[in-house]
Amino acid sequence: MYTSALTYDAVQVMTEAFRNLRKQRIEISRRGNAGDCLANPAVPWGQGVEIERALKQVQVEGLSGNIKFDQNGKRINYTINIMELKTNGPRKIGYWSEVDKMVVTLTELPSGNDTSGLENKTVVVTTILESPYVMMKKNHEMLEGNERYEGYCVDLAAEIAKHCGFKYKLTIVGDGKYGARDADTKIWNGMVGELVYGKADIAIAPLTITLVREEVIDFSKPFMSLGISIMIKKPQKSKPGVFSFLDPLAYEIWMCIVFAYIGVSVVLFLVSRFSPYEWHTEEFEDGRETQSSESTNEFGIFNSLWFSLGAFMQQGCDISPRSLSGRIVGGVWWFFTLIIISSYTANLAAFLTVERMVSPIESAEDLSKQTEIAYGTLDSGSTKEFFR
Repeated sequence: MYTSALTYDAVQVMTEAFRNLRKQRIEISRRGNAGDCLANPAVPWGQGVEIERALKQVQVEGLSGNIKFDQNGKRINYTINIMELKTNGPRKIGYWSEVDKMVVTLTELPSGNDTSGLENKTVVVTTILESPYVMMKKNHEMLEGNERYEGYCVDLAAEIAKHCGFKYKLTIVGDGKYGARDADTKIWNGMVGELVYGKADIAIAPLTITLVREEVIDFSKPFMSLGISIMIKKPQKSKPGVFSFLDPLAYEIWMCIVFAYIGVSVVLFLVSRFSPYEWHTEEFEDGRETQSSESTNEFGIFNSLWFSLGAFMQQGCDISPRSLSGRIVGGVWWFFTLIIISSYTANLAAFLTVERMVSPIESAEDLSKQTEIAYGTLDSGSTKEFFR
Protein backbone atom coordinates (compact mmCIF):
# COMPACT_ATOMS: atom_id res chain seq x y z
CA MET A 1 0.00 0.00 0.00
CA TYR A 2 2.79 2.45 0.93
CA THR A 3 4.68 1.61 -2.28
CA SER A 4 1.59 2.38 -4.35
CA ALA A 5 1.22 5.73 -2.57
CA LEU A 6 4.84 6.65 -3.31
CA THR A 7 4.39 5.69 -6.96
CA TYR A 8 1.32 7.91 -7.21
CA ASP A 9 3.19 10.82 -5.56
CA ALA A 10 6.16 10.38 -7.94
CA VAL A 11 3.88 10.70 -10.96
CA GLN A 12 2.22 13.73 -9.36
CA VAL A 13 5.63 15.40 -8.81
CA MET A 14 6.62 14.79 -12.45
CA THR A 15 3.29 16.23 -13.67
CA GLU A 16 3.63 19.34 -11.51
CA ALA A 17 7.24 19.90 -12.63
CA PHE A 18 6.39 19.74 -16.35
CA ARG A 19 3.33 21.96 -15.78
CA ASN A 20 5.58 24.63 -14.24
CA LEU A 21 8.06 24.38 -17.14
CA ARG A 22 5.20 24.87 -19.60
CA LYS A 23 4.01 27.95 -17.72
CA GLN A 24 7.56 29.38 -17.92
CA ARG A 25 7.58 28.64 -21.69
CA ILE A 26 10.80 26.60 -21.43
CA GLU A 27 11.40 24.33 -24.44
CA ILE A 28 12.21 20.79 -23.25
CA SER A 29 11.70 18.80 -26.45
CA ARG A 30 14.60 16.52 -27.35
CA ARG A 31 16.30 17.19 -30.67
CA GLY A 32 18.57 14.81 -32.56
CA ASN A 33 20.25 12.18 -30.40
CA ALA A 34 20.66 14.50 -27.41
CA GLY A 35 19.84 12.63 -24.22
CA ASP A 36 19.85 9.25 -25.98
CA CYS A 37 21.40 6.73 -23.58
CA LEU A 38 22.25 4.38 -26.43
CA ALA A 39 24.02 7.01 -28.52
CA ASN A 40 27.76 6.57 -29.09
CA PRO A 41 29.22 8.91 -28.11
CA ALA A 42 26.56 10.02 -25.61
CA VAL A 43 25.30 13.58 -26.11
CA PRO A 44 24.02 15.38 -22.96
CA TRP A 45 20.51 16.81 -22.93
CA GLY A 46 20.73 20.54 -22.40
CA GLN A 47 17.22 20.83 -20.96
CA GLY A 48 18.00 18.22 -18.27
CA VAL A 49 19.22 20.96 -15.93
CA GLU A 50 15.93 22.83 -16.28
CA ILE A 51 13.93 19.66 -15.50
CA GLU A 52 16.08 18.95 -12.42
CA ARG A 53 15.51 22.51 -11.17
CA ALA A 54 11.76 22.23 -11.73
CA LEU A 55 11.57 18.92 -9.82
CA LYS A 56 13.36 20.44 -6.81
CA GLN A 57 10.93 23.38 -6.76
CA VAL A 58 7.80 21.18 -6.63
CA GLN A 59 5.80 21.45 -3.40
CA VAL A 60 2.51 19.52 -3.28
CA GLU A 61 0.42 17.48 -0.84
CA GLY A 62 0.52 13.80 -1.81
CA LEU A 63 -0.81 10.57 -0.46
CA SER A 64 2.33 10.10 1.64
CA GLY A 65 2.12 13.59 3.12
CA ASN A 66 3.77 16.89 2.31
CA ILE A 67 6.19 16.65 -0.63
CA LYS A 68 9.07 19.13 -0.67
CA PHE A 69 12.76 18.83 -1.68
CA ASP A 70 15.97 20.57 -0.66
CA GLN A 71 18.69 21.81 -3.03
CA ASN A 72 20.19 18.32 -3.20
CA GLY A 73 16.89 16.73 -4.22
CA LYS A 74 16.24 15.02 -0.87
CA ARG A 75 12.74 15.05 0.56
CA ILE A 76 12.23 17.26 3.61
CA ASN A 77 9.43 18.30 5.99
CA TYR A 78 7.40 15.12 5.55
CA THR A 79 5.42 13.03 8.01
CA ILE A 80 4.89 9.26 8.08
CA ASN A 81 1.77 7.89 9.72
CA ILE A 82 2.18 4.81 11.94
CA MET A 83 -0.67 2.36 11.47
CA GLU A 84 -1.70 -0.74 13.40
CA LEU A 85 -3.38 -3.54 11.50
CA LYS A 86 -6.50 -4.67 13.36
CA THR A 87 -9.07 -7.30 12.52
CA ASN A 88 -11.55 -4.56 11.55
CA GLY A 89 -8.99 -2.59 9.51
CA PRO A 90 -5.92 -0.36 9.98
CA ARG A 91 -5.84 2.17 12.83
CA LYS A 92 -3.57 5.18 13.20
CA ILE A 93 -1.58 5.11 16.44
CA GLY A 94 0.99 7.86 15.77
CA TYR A 95 3.29 9.57 13.27
CA TRP A 96 6.95 10.28 12.58
CA SER A 97 8.49 13.54 11.37
CA GLU A 98 11.94 15.04 11.11
CA VAL A 99 11.19 17.59 13.79
CA ASP A 100 9.15 15.66 16.34
CA LYS A 101 10.52 12.19 15.48
CA MET A 102 8.13 9.46 16.63
CA VAL A 103 4.92 10.65 18.31
CA VAL A 104 2.32 8.21 19.65
CA THR A 105 -1.17 9.70 19.55
CA LEU A 106 -3.01 6.63 20.90
CA THR A 107 -3.35 6.77 24.68
CA GLU A 108 -3.49 2.95 25.00
CA LEU A 109 -0.57 1.25 23.31
CA PRO A 110 -1.41 -1.87 21.32
CA SER A 111 -0.49 -5.11 23.03
CA GLY A 112 1.38 -7.86 21.24
CA ASN A 113 -1.24 -10.36 22.36
CA ASP A 114 -4.39 -8.91 20.80
CA THR A 115 -7.01 -11.65 20.52
CA SER A 116 -10.09 -9.46 20.28
CA GLY A 117 -11.20 -11.35 17.18
CA LEU A 118 -11.14 -14.66 19.05
CA GLU A 119 -13.03 -13.73 22.20
CA ASN A 120 -16.43 -15.06 21.10
CA LYS A 121 -15.17 -17.82 18.82
CA THR A 122 -14.01 -21.38 19.34
CA VAL A 123 -10.95 -22.07 17.19
CA VAL A 124 -11.11 -25.39 15.32
CA VAL A 125 -7.69 -27.07 15.48
CA THR A 126 -7.22 -29.94 13.04
CA THR A 127 -4.58 -32.61 13.63
CA ILE A 128 -3.74 -36.22 12.80
CA LEU A 129 -3.15 -39.30 14.93
CA GLU A 130 0.61 -39.79 14.89
CA SER A 131 2.65 -40.98 17.86
CA PRO A 132 4.06 -39.31 19.89
CA TYR A 133 2.52 -36.06 18.65
CA VAL A 134 -1.18 -36.89 18.94
CA MET A 135 -2.48 -40.09 20.54
CA MET A 136 -5.75 -41.32 21.98
CA LYS A 137 -5.77 -41.89 25.73
CA LYS A 138 -6.39 -45.41 26.95
CA ASN A 139 -9.66 -44.37 28.57
CA HIS A 140 -10.68 -41.98 25.78
CA GLU A 141 -14.11 -43.59 25.51
CA MET A 142 -14.93 -42.25 28.98
CA LEU A 143 -13.71 -38.71 28.16
CA GLU A 144 -15.02 -35.89 25.99
CA GLY A 145 -13.62 -33.07 23.92
CA ASN A 146 -9.94 -32.27 24.06
CA GLU A 147 -9.42 -34.50 27.10
CA ARG A 148 -9.50 -37.58 24.85
CA TYR A 149 -6.10 -36.80 23.32
CA GLU A 150 -2.53 -36.63 24.56
CA GLY A 151 0.86 -35.99 23.04
CA TYR A 152 3.27 -33.22 22.14
CA CYS A 153 0.95 -31.37 19.74
CA VAL A 154 -1.91 -31.61 22.24
CA ASP A 155 0.22 -29.95 24.92
CA LEU A 156 1.42 -27.37 22.38
CA ALA A 157 -2.17 -26.45 21.46
CA ALA A 158 -3.07 -26.09 25.13
CA GLU A 159 -0.12 -23.76 25.80
CA ILE A 160 -0.88 -21.61 22.77
CA ALA A 161 -4.53 -21.26 23.80
CA LYS A 162 -3.51 -20.42 27.36
CA HIS A 163 -0.99 -17.81 26.22
CA CYS A 164 -3.28 -16.14 23.65
CA GLY A 165 -6.48 -16.55 25.66
CA PHE A 166 -8.89 -18.30 23.32
CA LYS A 167 -10.98 -21.46 23.30
CA TYR A 168 -10.22 -24.28 20.90
CA LYS A 169 -11.52 -27.64 19.80
CA LEU A 170 -9.28 -30.49 18.62
CA THR A 171 -10.55 -32.46 15.64
CA ILE A 172 -8.93 -35.40 13.87
CA VAL A 173 -8.72 -35.00 10.10
CA GLY A 174 -11.39 -37.13 8.48
CA ASP A 175 -9.37 -38.83 5.73
CA GLY A 176 -6.30 -39.34 7.92
CA LYS A 177 -3.98 -37.55 5.46
CA TYR A 178 -1.54 -34.70 5.85
CA GLY A 179 -2.53 -32.90 2.69
CA ALA A 180 -1.74 -33.08 -1.00
CA ARG A 181 -3.26 -31.61 -4.16
CA ASP A 182 -4.81 -33.92 -6.71
CA ALA A 183 -3.03 -33.59 -10.04
CA ASP A 184 -6.27 -33.79 -12.06
CA THR A 185 -8.91 -32.02 -9.98
CA LYS A 186 -6.50 -29.60 -8.20
CA ILE A 187 -8.40 -30.26 -4.95
CA TRP A 188 -6.54 -30.44 -1.65
CA ASN A 189 -7.16 -33.24 0.86
CA GLY A 190 -6.07 -33.88 4.45
CA MET A 191 -5.33 -31.16 6.97
CA VAL A 192 -4.22 -28.74 4.26
CA GLY A 193 -7.58 -29.17 2.53
CA GLU A 194 -9.47 -28.42 5.75
CA LEU A 195 -7.49 -25.20 6.14
CA VAL A 196 -7.91 -24.17 2.50
CA TYR A 197 -11.66 -24.77 2.42
CA GLY A 198 -12.36 -23.24 5.85
CA LYS A 199 -13.25 -26.41 7.77
CA ALA A 200 -10.52 -25.67 10.32
CA ASP A 201 -8.72 -22.55 11.53
CA ILE A 202 -5.35 -23.97 12.65
CA ALA A 203 -3.44 -27.19 12.08
CA ILE A 204 -1.08 -28.35 14.84
CA ALA A 205 0.63 -31.52 13.67
CA PRO A 206 3.95 -32.90 12.37
CA LEU A 207 3.25 -31.26 9.00
CA THR A 208 6.22 -30.81 6.68
CA ILE A 209 6.76 -27.37 5.15
CA THR A 210 6.84 -27.68 1.35
CA LEU A 211 6.78 -25.14 -1.46
CA VAL A 212 3.44 -26.35 -2.82
CA ARG A 213 1.76 -26.11 0.58
CA GLU A 214 3.19 -22.65 1.23
CA GLU A 215 1.32 -21.40 -1.83
CA VAL A 216 -2.06 -21.94 -0.13
CA ILE A 217 -1.41 -21.82 3.64
CA ASP A 218 0.92 -20.00 6.04
CA PHE A 219 3.35 -21.85 8.30
CA SER A 220 4.77 -20.88 11.66
CA LYS A 221 8.32 -21.60 12.72
CA PRO A 222 8.84 -25.37 12.77
CA PHE A 223 9.06 -26.96 16.21
CA MET A 224 11.15 -29.82 14.84
CA SER A 225 13.38 -30.29 11.79
CA LEU A 226 13.73 -33.79 10.40
CA GLY A 227 14.86 -35.25 7.09
CA ILE A 228 13.86 -38.36 5.18
CA SER A 229 15.03 -41.55 6.90
CA ILE A 230 15.16 -45.00 5.31
CA MET A 231 14.74 -48.29 7.16
CA ILE A 232 16.25 -51.29 5.38
CA LYS A 233 17.30 -54.77 6.45
CA LYS A 234 20.88 -54.91 7.67
CA PRO A 235 23.05 -56.10 4.76
CA GLN A 236 24.57 -59.55 5.05
CA LYS A 237 28.19 -60.43 4.49
CA SER A 238 28.88 -61.15 0.85
CA LYS A 239 29.86 -64.77 0.24
CA PRO A 240 33.00 -65.24 -1.85
CA GLY A 241 32.29 -66.65 -5.30
CA VAL A 242 34.33 -68.83 -7.62
CA PHE A 243 35.85 -65.83 -9.35
CA SER A 244 36.29 -63.67 -6.24
CA PHE A 245 40.03 -63.54 -6.92
CA LEU A 246 39.20 -61.17 -9.80
CA ASP A 247 37.56 -58.58 -7.51
CA PRO A 248 40.72 -56.63 -6.59
CA LEU A 249 40.90 -55.31 -10.16
CA ALA A 250 38.11 -53.98 -12.32
CA TYR A 251 36.65 -55.97 -15.19
CA GLU A 252 38.04 -53.49 -17.72
CA ILE A 253 41.56 -53.90 -16.35
CA TRP A 254 41.41 -57.69 -16.69
CA MET A 255 40.26 -57.35 -20.30
CA CYS A 256 43.12 -54.95 -21.02
CA ILE A 257 45.59 -57.41 -19.49
CA VAL A 258 44.31 -60.22 -21.74
CA PHE A 259 44.57 -58.07 -24.85
CA ALA A 260 48.03 -56.87 -23.81
CA TYR A 261 49.13 -60.49 -23.29
CA ILE A 262 47.97 -61.50 -26.77
CA GLY A 263 49.41 -58.35 -28.34
CA VAL A 264 52.86 -58.77 -26.77
CA SER A 265 52.98 -62.44 -27.82
CA VAL A 266 52.15 -61.55 -31.43
CA VAL A 267 54.73 -58.73 -31.48
CA LEU A 268 57.38 -61.02 -30.01
CA PHE A 269 56.56 -63.66 -32.63
CA LEU A 270 56.86 -61.16 -35.49
CA VAL A 271 60.07 -59.60 -34.13
CA SER A 272 61.66 -63.04 -33.80
CA ARG A 273 60.65 -63.92 -37.34
CA PHE A 274 62.21 -60.83 -38.90
CA SER A 275 65.38 -60.73 -36.76
CA PRO A 276 68.28 -62.90 -38.08
CA TYR A 277 69.64 -63.36 -34.56
CA GLU A 278 66.70 -65.56 -33.61
CA TRP A 279 67.48 -68.11 -36.38
CA HIS A 280 70.10 -70.78 -35.77
CA THR A 281 71.05 -74.32 -36.88
CA GLU A 282 70.73 -77.33 -34.62
CA GLU A 283 73.90 -78.91 -33.16
CA PHE A 284 74.77 -82.26 -31.57
CA GLU A 285 75.90 -82.52 -27.98
CA ASP A 286 79.57 -82.70 -29.12
CA GLY A 287 79.22 -79.42 -30.97
CA ARG A 288 78.91 -80.80 -34.53
CA GLU A 289 76.20 -79.29 -36.74
CA THR A 290 73.54 -81.43 -38.31
CA GLN A 291 73.77 -82.24 -41.98
CA SER A 292 70.50 -80.37 -42.61
CA SER A 293 71.17 -76.76 -43.55
CA GLU A 294 67.72 -75.49 -42.43
CA SER A 295 67.70 -72.91 -39.62
CA THR A 296 65.15 -73.04 -36.84
CA ASN A 297 63.42 -70.35 -34.74
CA GLU A 298 62.42 -71.14 -31.18
CA PHE A 299 59.87 -68.31 -30.94
CA GLY A 300 56.94 -69.76 -32.77
CA ILE A 301 53.46 -68.50 -31.92
CA PHE A 302 52.94 -71.06 -29.14
CA ASN A 303 56.40 -70.50 -27.60
CA SER A 304 55.77 -66.72 -27.71
CA LEU A 305 52.50 -67.21 -25.82
CA TRP A 306 54.28 -69.49 -23.34
CA PHE A 307 57.08 -66.96 -22.77
CA SER A 308 54.59 -64.10 -22.15
CA LEU A 309 52.54 -66.28 -19.79
CA GLY A 310 55.63 -67.37 -17.82
CA ALA A 311 56.75 -63.75 -17.46
CA PHE A 312 53.29 -62.64 -16.31
CA MET A 313 53.21 -65.41 -13.70
CA GLN A 314 56.75 -64.41 -12.64
CA GLN A 315 58.04 -67.88 -13.51
CA GLY A 316 61.07 -68.83 -15.53
CA CYS A 317 61.08 -70.11 -19.11
CA ASP A 318 63.49 -72.42 -20.94
CA ILE A 319 63.74 -69.99 -23.88
CA SER A 320 64.63 -66.33 -24.05
CA PRO A 321 64.99 -63.83 -26.90
CA ARG A 322 68.47 -63.36 -28.39
CA SER A 323 67.88 -60.31 -30.58
CA LEU A 324 67.92 -56.74 -29.26
CA SER A 325 64.38 -56.06 -30.46
CA GLY A 326 63.09 -59.23 -28.82
CA ARG A 327 64.77 -58.36 -25.52
CA ILE A 328 63.24 -54.85 -25.60
CA VAL A 329 59.76 -56.35 -26.05
CA GLY A 330 60.43 -58.83 -23.24
CA GLY A 331 61.76 -56.11 -20.92
CA VAL A 332 58.70 -53.90 -21.46
CA TRP A 333 56.43 -56.86 -20.72
CA TRP A 334 58.36 -57.71 -17.55
CA PHE A 335 58.01 -54.12 -16.29
CA PHE A 336 54.29 -54.14 -17.08
CA THR A 337 53.72 -57.40 -15.21
CA LEU A 338 55.71 -56.11 -12.22
CA ILE A 339 53.34 -53.12 -11.85
CA ILE A 340 50.21 -55.23 -12.35
CA ILE A 341 51.24 -57.95 -9.87
CA SER A 342 52.20 -55.36 -7.24
CA SER A 343 48.87 -53.53 -7.60
CA TYR A 344 46.92 -56.79 -7.50
CA THR A 345 48.73 -57.94 -4.33
CA ALA A 346 48.04 -54.65 -2.54
CA ASN A 347 44.32 -54.65 -3.46
CA LEU A 348 43.96 -58.33 -2.57
CA ALA A 349 45.31 -57.68 0.92
CA ALA A 350 42.75 -54.88 1.39
CA PHE A 351 39.91 -57.12 0.20
CA LEU A 352 40.91 -59.86 2.63
CA THR A 353 41.29 -57.59 5.69
CA VAL A 354 38.29 -55.28 5.23
CA GLU A 355 34.88 -56.87 5.80
CA ARG A 356 32.78 -56.28 2.75
CA MET A 357 29.09 -55.49 3.29
CA VAL A 358 26.63 -55.25 0.42
CA SER A 359 24.57 -52.07 0.94
CA PRO A 360 22.65 -51.16 -2.23
CA ILE A 361 20.87 -48.14 -0.65
CA GLU A 362 22.93 -45.33 0.83
CA SER A 363 20.55 -42.36 0.47
CA ALA A 364 17.04 -41.36 -0.58
CA GLU A 365 18.34 -40.62 -4.08
CA ASP A 366 19.65 -44.19 -4.40
CA LEU A 367 16.24 -45.52 -3.38
CA SER A 368 14.40 -43.40 -5.94
CA LYS A 369 16.73 -44.36 -8.80
CA GLN A 370 16.32 -48.14 -8.42
CA THR A 371 13.34 -50.41 -9.10
CA GLU A 372 14.41 -53.73 -7.54
CA ILE A 373 13.57 -52.88 -3.91
CA ALA A 374 9.92 -52.01 -3.27
CA TYR A 375 9.22 -49.21 -0.78
CA GLY A 376 6.21 -47.31 0.51
CA THR A 377 5.29 -43.96 2.07
CA LEU A 378 2.26 -42.36 3.70
CA ASP A 379 -0.41 -41.32 1.23
CA SER A 380 -0.77 -37.57 0.54
CA GLY A 381 2.42 -36.77 2.45
CA SER A 382 5.53 -34.77 1.65
CA THR A 383 7.64 -37.94 1.38
CA LYS A 384 5.38 -39.29 -1.36
CA GLU A 385 5.69 -36.01 -3.23
CA PHE A 386 9.49 -36.24 -2.93
CA PHE A 387 9.61 -39.64 -4.67
CA ARG A 388 7.30 -38.60 -7.50
